[in-house]
Amino acid sequence: MSKPTIYSIAQRCGVSAATVSRAFNRPELVSAPVREQIMAAARELGYQPSSAARGLVTGRAEMIGLVVPDITNPFFPLLVRAIQRTAERMGSSVMLIDAEESAAAEVRHVAQLRSRVDGVIVASPRSSSAALREAARGLPCVLLNRPLRELSSVICDNTSALFDAGEHLHKHGHRSFALLAGPSASWAAARRSQAIRRWARGRGVELIELGPFRATFKGGRQAGAALLATDATAAFAFDDLTACGVLAELAGRGVSVPGERSVVGCDDVLLARTVTPSLTTVTAPMDDLGATAVQVLTRQIETPGGPAEHVALPGVFVARDSTGPRSTS
Repeated sequence: MSKPTIYSIAQRCGVSAATVSRAFNRPELVSAPVREQIMAAARELGYQPSSAARGLVTGRAEMIGLVVPDITNPFFPLLVRAIQRTAERMGSSVMLIDAEESAAAEVRHVAQLRSRVDGVIVASPRSSSAALREAARGLPCVLLNRPLRELSSVICDNTSALFDAGEHLHKHGHRSFALLAGPSASWAAARRSQAIRRWARGRGVELIELGPFRATFKGGRQAGAALLATDATAAFAFDDLTACGVLAELAGRGVSVPGERSVVGCDDVLLARTVTPSLTTVTAPMDDLGATAVQVLTRQIETPGGPAEHVALPGVFVARDSTGPRSTS
C-alpha cells in the first residue's frame, strides 16, 4: 500500500488538496464538519503530516533550543524533562545543548541556533548580560534563573525559603554559619548568597564566607574541607550536588552530620532524598519552572517584538536529616 498523502485524503473526502492542507495548517479556515471529516480520513489512512511541509506553510521549525551550562548537574535533567513535556504538548520538539560551563560556548550556541529553532531557552546562563543580549538579538529567548530586563525570564526565588532554613538552624542553637558560595558567574549563586547574608545580618549571627566553589561533587568536597577549617557548626551549600560533596568530605574525616555539623543544600534534586543522611534543602518547583519557560517562549514566538515577561516562582524549605541541634561538646 502506498504512503497516504493529502491527495489521497482529498480523494476520500471529496475536497481539494488545498482544503486538506488548510485543515492541518490553518484549521480556523476550514469549517468544523469538513475538518472533522478530513481528520477522520487521515486517521483511517494512517496519515502523518510532515513537519517540514508544515514548516513551509507556517514559517516555523516547530523546534525550540535549550542550552544548559552542565548536563551532568542533577538539577538539569529534571528541568529538561519538564521543558520537553510541555513543548511536546504545544507541538514542538527540543534541541538540547550542553555548554559545559563555558560562557563563550553558551553565546556561540545561542547564535548558531538562530536558523534552526523558533526560539531558545537558556538555563542558568554564565555569559555576561551584554553577550546574552547580542546573541539573542531578534530571536525569541527566555532565560531561566537569570533576570535581564530586555529578555524574558523565569526564576526560582529562594529568598524566603533560605530565611526559613536559617531560622530552622537558629532554633537548633546554631550561631556560627558558613556560606559555601557557588560559581562566581552564576546569578543564582549570587542571589542565594545575598539572601543568606541578609538573614545573617538580621539575626546578628556570624557568617563565614568560603569559596566560590564549582557546583560539582568535587567542588563540594573542597567546600567540606574548607568548612572544617572554621568554627562554623552549620553550612549553607550552593546546591544539593555541592552539599553531597560536603557530606562525603565530612564523613571521610569522621565528622558526623548532623551531630557535629549541619548542612543545607538547595534545589531538592533526587540525590537530596537518597543520600545518607537525607539532605535538608530548598525545593525548586521544577515542573512549573520548565512549563512556564516554554509558555513564555511560545508567547514570544507568536508575538514577535512583544514586551519581555518576567516570572518568579518561590522555592520551599524542606527539613530532613542533615540538620539538627548544635553540638555542645
